[in-house]
Amino acid sequence: MKKFLMIFAFGIMAGTVSFAQKAKPVTTSATTTESSEPHTGLKLGWIVSQELLASMPEKIKADSDISKYARAFQDQIESMMKEYQTKGTIFQRDEKTMSEPIKEVKMKEIQDLQNRIESIQQSAKEKVSQKQQDLYQPIIDKAEKAISAVAKERNYDYIFDKAGGGLLFGRESDNILPLVKAKMGIK
Repeated sequence: MKKFLMIFAFGIMAGTVSFAQKAKPVTTSATTTESSEPHTGLKLGWIVSQELLASMPEKIKADSDISKYARAFQDQIESMMKEYQTKGTIFQRDEKTMSEPIKEVKMKEIQDLQNRIESIQQSAKEKVSQKQQDLYQPIIDKAEKAISAVAKERNYDYIFDKAGGGLLFGRESDNILPLVKAKMGIK
Protein backbone atom coordinates (compact mmCIF):
# COMPACT_ATOMS: atom_id res chain seq x y z
CA MET A 1 0.00 0.00 0.00
CA LYS A 2 2.85 2.40 0.89
CA LYS A 3 4.59 1.73 -2.43
CA PHE A 4 1.30 2.26 -4.28
CA LEU A 5 0.79 5.62 -2.55
CA MET A 6 4.39 6.64 -3.33
CA ILE A 7 3.95 5.68 -7.00
CA PHE A 8 0.58 7.45 -7.12
CA ALA A 9 1.97 10.63 -5.50
CA PHE A 10 5.05 10.55 -7.74
CA GLY A 11 2.83 10.07 -10.78
CA ILE A 12 0.69 13.06 -9.84
CA MET A 13 3.79 15.16 -9.14
CA ALA A 14 5.39 14.18 -12.46
CA GLY A 15 2.13 14.79 -14.30
CA THR A 16 1.76 18.21 -12.71
CA VAL A 17 5.31 19.15 -13.63
CA SER A 18 4.79 17.86 -17.16
CA PHE A 19 1.54 19.82 -17.45
CA ALA A 20 3.14 22.96 -16.02
CA GLN A 21 6.01 22.66 -18.46
CA LYS A 22 3.62 22.36 -21.43
CA ALA A 23 1.45 25.23 -20.26
CA LYS A 24 4.30 27.61 -19.48
CA PRO A 25 7.80 27.07 -20.88
CA VAL A 26 10.64 27.10 -18.38
CA THR A 27 13.24 29.73 -18.99
CA THR A 28 16.83 28.94 -18.19
CA SER A 29 18.15 31.94 -16.38
CA ALA A 30 21.25 31.76 -14.22
CA THR A 31 19.59 33.26 -11.13
CA THR A 32 21.03 30.59 -8.86
CA THR A 33 24.52 31.31 -7.64
CA GLU A 34 24.96 27.83 -6.16
CA SER A 35 25.70 26.13 -9.47
CA SER A 36 26.86 26.92 -12.96
CA GLU A 37 24.43 24.42 -14.47
CA PRO A 38 21.18 25.95 -15.78
CA HIS A 39 17.97 24.75 -14.18
CA THR A 40 15.70 23.44 -16.93
CA GLY A 41 12.98 21.60 -14.99
CA LEU A 42 12.50 18.97 -12.37
CA LYS A 43 15.75 17.15 -11.68
CA LEU A 44 15.66 13.97 -9.63
CA GLY A 45 18.58 12.05 -8.20
CA TRP A 46 18.95 8.96 -6.09
CA ILE A 47 21.41 7.38 -3.74
CA VAL A 48 21.67 4.22 -1.68
CA SER A 49 22.34 5.88 1.67
CA GLN A 50 23.27 2.61 3.38
CA GLU A 51 26.04 2.15 0.82
CA LEU A 52 27.29 5.66 1.53
CA LEU A 53 27.21 5.11 5.30
CA ALA A 54 28.93 1.73 4.97
CA SER A 55 31.79 3.38 3.05
CA MET A 56 32.37 6.09 5.64
CA PRO A 57 35.40 5.43 7.90
CA GLU A 58 33.50 6.96 10.84
CA LYS A 59 30.76 4.34 10.48
CA ILE A 60 33.28 1.52 10.34
CA LYS A 61 34.93 2.79 13.54
CA ALA A 62 31.54 3.30 15.21
CA ASP A 63 30.54 -0.28 14.36
CA SER A 64 33.77 -1.54 15.92
CA ASP A 65 33.25 0.57 19.06
CA ILE A 66 29.65 -0.60 19.40
CA SER A 67 30.73 -4.20 18.95
CA LYS A 68 33.32 -3.87 21.73
CA TYR A 69 30.81 -2.12 23.99
CA ALA A 70 28.19 -4.83 23.41
CA ARG A 71 30.77 -7.57 23.92
CA ALA A 72 31.45 -6.37 27.47
CA PHE A 73 27.77 -6.84 28.31
CA GLN A 74 27.68 -10.18 26.51
CA ASP A 75 30.65 -11.47 28.51
CA GLN A 76 28.94 -10.51 31.77
CA ILE A 77 25.67 -12.15 30.71
CA GLU A 78 27.45 -15.33 29.59
CA SER A 79 29.22 -15.54 32.95
CA MET A 80 25.92 -15.16 34.78
CA MET A 81 24.30 -17.77 32.52
CA LYS A 82 27.04 -20.27 33.39
CA GLU A 83 26.43 -19.58 37.07
CA TYR A 84 22.69 -20.02 36.52
CA GLN A 85 23.19 -23.34 34.72
CA THR A 86 25.59 -24.58 37.39
CA LYS A 87 23.20 -23.68 40.21
CA GLY A 88 20.30 -25.28 38.33
CA THR A 89 22.25 -28.50 37.72
CA ILE A 90 23.36 -28.70 41.36
CA PHE A 91 19.82 -28.02 42.55
CA GLN A 92 18.38 -30.79 40.35
CA ARG A 93 21.08 -33.20 41.45
CA ASP A 94 20.71 -32.49 45.21
CA GLU A 95 17.01 -31.64 45.36
CA LYS A 96 15.96 -35.03 46.75
CA THR A 97 18.32 -34.72 49.70
CA MET A 98 17.45 -31.08 50.56
CA SER A 99 15.08 -30.08 53.31
CA GLU A 100 12.11 -27.94 52.29
CA PRO A 101 13.55 -24.66 53.73
CA ILE A 102 16.86 -25.24 51.89
CA LYS A 103 14.98 -26.00 48.64
CA GLU A 104 13.08 -22.74 48.96
CA VAL A 105 16.29 -20.77 49.57
CA LYS A 106 18.06 -22.40 46.61
CA MET A 107 15.06 -21.93 44.31
CA LYS A 108 14.87 -18.26 45.35
CA GLU A 109 18.61 -17.84 44.61
CA ILE A 110 18.15 -19.35 41.17
CA GLN A 111 15.05 -17.22 40.47
CA ASP A 112 16.84 -14.06 41.66
CA LEU A 113 19.78 -14.85 39.39
CA GLN A 114 17.42 -15.38 36.46
CA ASN A 115 15.74 -12.03 37.19
CA ARG A 116 19.14 -10.28 37.34
CA ILE A 117 20.16 -11.85 34.03
CA GLU A 118 16.94 -10.65 32.39
CA SER A 119 17.38 -7.19 33.90
CA ILE A 120 20.98 -6.93 32.68
CA GLN A 121 19.96 -8.17 29.22
CA GLN A 122 17.29 -5.47 28.98
CA SER A 123 19.62 -2.80 30.33
CA ALA A 124 22.40 -3.87 27.97
CA LYS A 125 20.04 -3.78 25.00
CA GLU A 126 18.96 -0.23 25.89
CA LYS A 127 22.52 0.98 26.55
CA VAL A 128 23.89 -0.51 23.33
CA SER A 129 21.00 1.00 21.38
CA GLN A 130 21.68 4.41 22.95
CA LYS A 131 25.42 4.10 22.25
CA GLN A 132 24.65 3.21 18.63
CA GLN A 133 22.35 6.21 18.31
CA ASP A 134 24.94 8.53 19.91
CA LEU A 135 27.71 7.33 17.59
CA TYR A 136 25.63 7.15 14.40
CA GLN A 137 23.87 10.51 14.63
CA PRO A 138 26.93 12.67 13.79
CA ILE A 139 27.75 10.29 10.93
CA ILE A 140 24.21 10.50 9.55
CA ASP A 141 24.29 14.29 9.92
CA LYS A 142 27.58 14.46 7.98
CA ALA A 143 26.17 12.27 5.19
CA GLU A 144 22.98 14.32 4.99
CA LYS A 145 25.00 17.54 4.81
CA ALA A 146 27.13 16.14 1.96
CA ILE A 147 24.05 14.87 0.09
CA SER A 148 22.41 18.26 0.47
CA ALA A 149 25.55 20.06 -0.73
CA VAL A 150 25.85 17.87 -3.83
CA ALA A 151 22.13 18.28 -4.55
CA LYS A 152 22.43 22.08 -4.39
CA GLU A 153 25.66 22.19 -6.43
CA ARG A 154 24.12 20.00 -9.15
CA ASN A 155 20.68 21.66 -9.11
CA TYR A 156 18.78 18.54 -8.07
CA ASP A 157 15.22 19.15 -7.03
CA TYR A 158 14.86 15.83 -5.20
CA ILE A 159 17.20 13.07 -4.06
CA PHE A 160 15.62 9.77 -3.18
CA ASP A 161 17.01 6.94 -1.13
CA LYS A 162 16.62 4.09 -3.57
CA ALA A 163 17.09 1.36 -0.94
CA GLY A 164 14.53 2.99 1.37
CA GLY A 165 11.71 2.09 -0.99
CA GLY A 166 11.05 5.71 -1.92
CA LEU A 167 12.11 5.16 -5.52
CA LEU A 168 11.46 2.06 -7.55
CA PHE A 169 13.49 3.01 -10.60
CA GLY A 170 16.59 5.08 -11.00
CA ARG A 171 18.92 5.67 -13.90
CA GLU A 172 22.50 4.87 -13.01
CA SER A 173 23.56 8.25 -14.37
CA ASP A 174 21.51 9.94 -11.63
CA ASN A 175 23.19 8.05 -8.77
CA ILE A 176 25.07 10.74 -6.85
CA LEU A 177 26.95 8.27 -4.59
CA PRO A 178 30.29 8.76 -6.42
CA LEU A 179 29.87 12.54 -6.24
CA VAL A 180 29.03 12.50 -2.51
CA LYS A 181 31.93 10.14 -1.78
CA ALA A 182 34.27 12.45 -3.71
CA LYS A 183 32.89 15.42 -1.81
CA MET A 184 33.67 13.61 1.45
CA GLY A 185 37.09 12.40 0.31
CA ILE A 186 36.06 8.72 0.33
CA LYS A 187 37.49 6.40 -2.30
